[in-house]
Amino acid sequence: MTHSIQPVVSDKQAVDSLIKTIRIPARPSLLVEMQKELNKEEPSAQGLAKIIANDVALAASLLKLTNSSFFGLRLKAQSVDHAVGLLGTNQTGMLMTGIIARQTMNASGLPLGKFWDFSTKRAQALSAMVKRFPFCSADVAHTFGLFCDIGVPILMERFPDYAATWKMANNEFDLPLTQIEDDHHITNHASIGSLMARTWGLPEQVSIAILLHHDYRTLEDVATDDGVRGLIALSTLADYAIQKYEGQETSAEWFKASERVCQYLGISLDDAEDWCEELQALFNQAH
Repeated sequence: MTHSIQPVVSDKQAVDSLIKTIRIPARPSLLVEMQKELNKEEPSAQGLAKIIANDVALAASLLKLTNSSFFGLRLKAQSVDHAVGLLGTNQTGMLMTGIIARQTMNASGLPLGKFWDFSTKRAQALSAMVKRFPFCSADVAHTFGLFCDIGVPILMERFPDYAATWKMANNEFDLPLTQIEDDHHITNHASIGSLMARTWGLPEQVSIAILLHHDYRTLEDVATDDGVRGLIALSTLADYAIQKYEGQETSAEWFKASERVCQYLGISLDDAEDWCEELQALFNQAH
């Protein structure tokens, strides 16, 4: 199924003009080099480590994350080479993509601590859940979890009142979240996030899932790739679990999506609540 990444609005010219005023971060050269290495038939752990080691700050971030409770590795990485050896090339690439994204977006000066905390938890949850429902690889699931809402800080930088729109949209129980954004800004975070994912050379499954992750009708569309639908279903459940973990009693998105999500995953609403409890235990372990 082919999807356009342009927002659905009546005046395409107005949208095209607007998109030109929104700063989509360019793909960093280090990410380009990493992706070239990872896309080889036999990626070299040594070659990947050499690329990462060229950026001292990113290398330090990789070592810190590798040695954190997030992984709980028995051995502690003593160098970038050692870290890549412990994690493997795919997982290292996944982590570095997230670290680079955080560094790039934080350059805007926006207060993004809460945003990254939520995104990290979502990535962690998806990596765990995809083992039970293997719609795609854990690496793709983790990447989608981190980049799912990446359009939010981009639009916050572009529109001074976007934060208010985002809050309003997340409390809307009837209309699609992206429709609220479209009504106020002629675009939405899903469209912009999908555009960034494509610009950064992320897997096609990721860019399409980002585009469609608030269109829950997709879960019933058999023409859409199972990996995309699986990512949408699992991320919606993950977001609900994170909101509950943070003490939010009601979730507008879960209210709109829960029936379709459970139907697609073949679980009951009670099962979904049990999953939420399991994920909350996972979040506690990561602290």
